[in-house]
Amino acid sequence: MWKRHLPFILATLVIMAVYSCKSGSVNLFKAVNPHEQYRRKLETAGLDKTAMGAAWINSSLLSLQKALTISLPYRETGFFGADKVQAVTYRFTATKGQKLTIALAKKPAETALYLDLWYLSEVNNPKLIASADTLNRQLQQEINDTGTYLIRLQPELLQSVEYTLEITTGPSLAFPTQSKSGKSIGSYWGDGRDNNARKHEGVDIFGTFRSPVVAIADGTVTRVNENNLGGKVVWLRPKGRDYTLYYAHLDQQIATEGQDVKTGDTLGLMGNTGNAKNTPTHLHFGIYTSGGAINPLPFIDPVTKTPAPITALLTNLNRTLRTIGRTSLLSTPQSKLAVASNLSPATVLRINGATGNYYRAELPDGSSGFISGGELVQANKPLQKIKINAQQQQVYNEPDTLAPVKLHLKTGEMVSLLGNFNNYQLVSNEKNEVGWIVK
Repeated sequence: MWKRHLPFILATLVIMAVYSCKSGSVNLFKAVNPHEQYRRKLETAGLDKTAMGAAWINSSLLSLQKALTISLPYRETGFFGADKVQAVTYRFTATKGQKLTIALAKKPAETALYLDLWYLSEVNNPKLIASADTLNRQLQQEINDTGTYLIRLQPELLQSVEYTLEITTGPSLAFPTQSKSGKSIGSYWGDGRDNNARKHEGVDIFGTFRSPVVAIADGTVTRVNENNLGGKVVWLRPKGRDYTLYYAHLDQQIATEGQDVKTGDTLGLMGNTGNAKNTPTHLHFGIYTSGGAINPLPFIDPVTKTPAPITALLTNLNRTLRTIGRTSLLSTPQSKLAVASNLSPATVLRINGATGNYYRAELPDGSSGFISGGELVQANKPLQKIKINAQQQQVYNEPDTLAPVKLHLKTGEMVSLLGNFNNYQLVSNEKNEVGWIVK
């Protein structure tokens, strides 16, 4: 039905865009993200009162509540079709000290696709913390709070776009020694000390005696002193951060208290002073907040994991597939937790994305999850021919007797069975008109 109104809606959107550019007396869009700007344009033009406009706004809010759980790093190629109002939100955990890199590629490149990053508080109240610009250039965000994060994608109305989303994590700070290698880390946060009487509050980075240890951020040296455990130590407060860096077991301190330093400046030379006098030369590196020591590894870990390549066929995007045998729609790729379990053979799904060898799929009732590509086939080949009885004359747009009726079939007419969902069958008549009938 929406397709019949495309010319009118497109004309309205053009008028709306012109209006928003010319209404210079009040800047409605100041200090808001691109997604919010577009929503306000819809409201200014009165499109939020239309079925499509209201669906776009509702979809953006509902997707946050129905976020799909993923693990980082993550890569997905997905598709938004112009014939359907959609948004998708991904849910994942991130750790304080990490830096997220979010890359989004689009086809066609000029299509508007809004990307927003949210932090989910303990009361499940999403807080917007970053948005990509309208060109969707790479977005980088330092994680200030360990917890749950959301990324939402949503295109403008009447836009078809294929996209590839890639999310990776890396350190937010540089590496504190010249080695710049995770292999030089020989002891980690939480390791037992003094016969497990206490826990290690940092990481030990091994290296050459009197090799330089360096500033890993611009900042100010707040203290240069000695203590029994750390020996010769240097404390550095990074600029604009809420924590202090701790360099211990130095053979020589070079930085001076109150000195402003740049990333890469030498603070001291590696040694084994303090309680490390009987150990190989190493730097004990720690990070302290107002609440005490925290794990420094996410801040400096040079090992960046890359997501697995996508092996599921991208030609199936935006297509209807059906299950081969009895299976489940999973909450995450390769998990055992099911969104919908015990799906019967020939259950119909719409394919919205691909990650690894899994598809991000949607059941006709709107339930979304992941399913292995090897468990699906295209639904265009008929399973069998069936004869319509008197109760099956009405063909519905969706598997629901309250859905709009697309067409009427004649009793005794032969149709092709393409798939099933619950008590409904997806069928196609001789004119290739597709819809749902009651079993």
